[in-house]
Amino acid sequence: MLKKFGSIALTGLLLAQAAPIHAAEKNDPSDVYMDGKKLALTTDPVIVNGSTLVPMRSLFEAHGIAIDWDNGTQTVNATKPGMNFTYRIGETSAYLNKDRIPVSQPGRILNGFTMVPLRFISETLGDLVQWHAYSGDITISSSREYKNTVIYGVNLRVSPDTASDAPVTRMLAKGEKIQVLRAIDANWLEVRTQDDKIGFVSAKPQYTDYSNAELTELRGDELIAFGERYLGVPYEFGADPDQTLTFDCSSFVHHVFNEVLSIDLPRVSYNQAKEGKEVGLDELRKGDLLFFGARGLEIGHVGIYAGDNRILHTFSKDKGVHVADFDEKWKKRFVTARRLF
Repeated sequence: MLKKFGSIALTGLLLAQAAPIHAAEKNDPSDVYMDGKKLALTTDPVIVNGSTLVPMRSLFEAHGIAIDWDNGTQTVNATKPGMNFTYRIGETSAYLNKDRIPVSQPGRILNGFTMVPLRFISETLGDLVQWHAYSGDITISSSREYKNTVIYGVNLRVSPDTASDAPVTRMLAKGEKIQVLRAIDANWLEVRTQDDKIGFVSAKPQYTDYSNAELTELRGDELIAFGERYLGVPYEFGADPDQTLTFDCSSFVHHVFNEVLSIDLPRVSYNQAKEGKEVGLDELRKGDLLFFGARGLEIGHVGIYAGDNRILHTFSKDKGVHVADFDEKWKKRFVTARRLF
C-alpha cells in the first residue's frame, strides 16, 4: 500500500516543493503503456514543470521489482538481481548501485500517493520511453525482442496517420527486424526498431509478418464495418470494379478487401476461391470468404462471413448489399470457405 501522511506533514512537504501541478488533460499524458499493455495506475498522472509523475508502486511493480518504503525518511528502495535503486522523495539525486544520479524533477507526495518521475525511473531501469504528441500517451518499452520482420518497405511514422503533413521518422527496409508493441487498431501497429525508435507502421498484412488473435479480430471487424457502409447499394451483374455505385458479389468482395487490407483479389468469385487457405465451417471467423454454387456454376457466388452465422454479400436487385443469415438454404449451396488473413 502507498503510505499516507498526516495533513501537517503533507502541507509542509507541498509548500517546500511548490511548483505548478495539473492533472493530465487534453495534450497531456492520458494513458501509459508498457510493452503494449496499459498500466493500471492507482491515480492519474500529473504534470510538474513539464515532467510526468506517476504512482511509484504502480511503476515499479509493472517492472516486477520489489520495493521497500521507509515512512520515516520518505525513502524508496527498489531491488532486483544486479540492481539496487534508492531515492528519497523530494531530493534532486538518487542512487543506482551506490552511484549518484541526478533527478531533474523531484518526486513528491500528492493526495497521499507517492509520485515519481516516469521518464527518469524508466530510463534508469533501462527502458525506452516515448511521449506521443498526437495523443499525449506515453509508451515504455522494457525489452528488446525483435521477433517480427518487415516484408515490404514501410514508413515508420510519428503518429498513426498518413496525412501529407504527418511526420515520417524513416523508411523501414524489407528484412528489417522490429518489435511490435501493440496493435492500435486494424490499420496501425506501434513498433520499436533496433535503433531504438518507437513509432507507427501500417498493420496491413503485406508490410510485416506480425499477426495475433487481437489483430485478426480487429481486421475482421474493420472489414465488416467498412462493407456495411454500402448496405443497400444496388446489385448489377458484371458491375465495373472501378466504381461503387453498383456491385456484383465478387466486385463487392474485391473492393472491401482492397480498401481495408490492400489485398488485391481476382475479379471473379471462381478465381477468388483459389486465394488464401481453406477452412471448415466449424472454424469460421469474421472476414472469411464463403463460396457457393450459382447459375449452374460450381462456384458462382461469394460473400464475407460477418460472424454470428451471418453473411455480408449482394446478389439481388431488390436487396443490393445486405446481411443475411447463413442458414440451411445457403449451406446446401456452400462449396468452400477461404481465409486470407
